Amino acid sequence: MLESWVFWSLLAASMQSVRTAGQKVLTADVSPLGATLVRYLFGLPFIALYLGWLMTSRGYSLPVPNGTFLVYGIAAGFLQVVATILLIRLFALRNFAVGSCYIRTEVLITAILGLVLFAEVISPMGWGAIVTCVVGLVMITVARTGRVSDLWNLSAVFGLGAGIAFSLTSLLIRQASLSFGIDDAMFTAALTLCYMIIVQTLMCLAMLVYSNAGEIITVFRKWPTSVFIGLTSVIGSTGWFTAFTLERAAYVKTLGQIEFLLTLAISILYFRERPSPMEMLGMVILVSGVVLLLLAP
Repeated sequence: MLESWVFWSLLAASMQSVRTAGQKVLTADVSPLGATLVRYLFGLPFIALYLGWLMTSRGYSLPVPNGTFLVYGIAAGFLQVVATILLIRLFALRNFAVGSCYIRTEVLITAILGLVLFAEVISPMGWGAIVTCVVGLVMITVARTGRVSDLWNLSAVFGLGAGIAFSLTSLLIRQASLSFGIDDAMFTAALTLCYMIIVQTLMCLAMLVYSNAGEIITVFRKWPTSVFIGLTSVIGSTGWFTAFTLERAAYVKTLGQIEFLLTLAISILYFRERPSPMEMLGMVILVSGVVLLLLAP
């Protein structure tokens, strides 16, 4: 039977690609910061409704927030915004191939930081699956972006920084959600997500008011696209947050890379792009890593 964390991870990965497509459409009219704000501002009503539904249907009331939840939630929200900014800066660079490879090591960084900071033990088979997936991802990235001739440059700094920030975000989300000690992953994940989205909305609003306040009007004028992005973002984030609560962040991150494989499959089957031998080998290695992960204890 499909494990619950696997379902939530696959749901999140699927929605992430859909939300990204919507944001690409919106960036034709607004800045990257404006598109990022849309994700949170228009997602807030949907996560509030979802949390309200869970509380009503399960007879919950809002628990008293503890220090771990408050601090880790703010830290995770801030780090996710930082990681997004670094990612945007990375793709603005000419030599972004190196940085892209460093971002692909995010799953390995998550496993290492999880072990060091929160004593999240991973089985030998789990480590093998993670390393296998990283190798496949790096091979595909190199094949699609060009030969990587310089292993350390500004692109590498942005890529590694984004990878570390995303990794810490995932680990902090898990700890914040688990801090309540409530045996209901859907409820604590929704509570954590709602808190983080409030924090991130305020952060992005403050930055946009400071840099270009007039863009907020444009965001609301494009409300159909903005609502679509907000909804798909919340569905995807709900999947990630619930999966992080149920399972170690490193495992969730590794399985989530299946979204990268689905994107490649669409480009091959729908757009008739011919993959190179290195891409094909990378995809085989990535699939092997995912299968190994699902078999790992």
